[in-house]
Amino acid sequence: MVHADGSVAQTWNYLKQHGLQGFIDIWPRPTAIAWKIIFVYGAFEAALQLLLPGKRVEGPISPTGNRPVYKANGMAAYFVTLVSYISLWWFEIFNPTVVYDHLGEIYSALIFGSLIFCVFLYIKGHVAPSSTDSGSSGNFIIDFYWGMELYPRIGKNFDIKVFTNCRFGMMSWAVLAVTYCIKQYELNGKVSDSMLVNTTLMLVYVTKFFWWEAGYWNTMDIAHDRAGFYICWGCLVWVPSVYTSPGMYLVNHPVNLGMQ
Repeated sequence: MVHADGSVAQTWNYLKQHGLQGFIDIWPRPTAIAWKIIFVYGAFEAALQLLLPGKRVEGPISPTGNRPVYKANGMAAYFVTLVSYISLWWFEIFNPTVVYDHLGEIYSALIFGSLIFCVFLYIKGHVAPSSTDSGSSGNFIIDFYWGMELYPRIGKNFDIKVFTNCRFGMMSWAVLAVTYCIKQYELNGKVSDSMLVNTTLMLVYVTKFFWWEAGYWNTMDIAHDRAGFYICWGCLVWVPSVYTSPGMYLVNHPVNLGMQ
């Protein structure tokens, strides 16, 4: 999709014409800078998740009688992330267009890195589960796809699903929306009204999510779905790539909506 500026239709037409070889030709290879961007972003969000203060929130009682405890600091992490990101650009410390220029490599690295992460979750669920809300179905495919643990954690306080679903996946939605605005501004000297509408709508949605994050911890994603491939890979790869694709497309294809 990066090859087609985020257009699903253009990507589909290209693949119909060129087939598997065309897919191989345009597949970006992960690079050192892509891994560095992912690592720095992930480490920053993990640090905010652990270090920022927040209200103690209890989740619903699990099927085995456990009640997970969280620290509700998502809105603070969201604010710190966006202010830090925009400030780095404003004071010319880091140019977010670097992220856009290496998007394909970043997504490629996320695809493979997230797959390895899911293998880690599968092994952890077998050898070091965080609670009694875990176990095998007896089928490797189901265990890997659905997950081994309901509430996997590293240590006592670092909740893996909060990180993958909220602090990495949903946060990246907002960060990339801002990135596309900055890239279009640097290309054209202005931001189109269509990009402003797209970015505003995305930020309103993500802001609402983090305002309500403690409520999200009571939903099916957290309280029922285990931490496996389909939810973790989806949040680490699908959300930042597909959900942000309208902004990616608008970078090079601005639309003038006007006042009518």
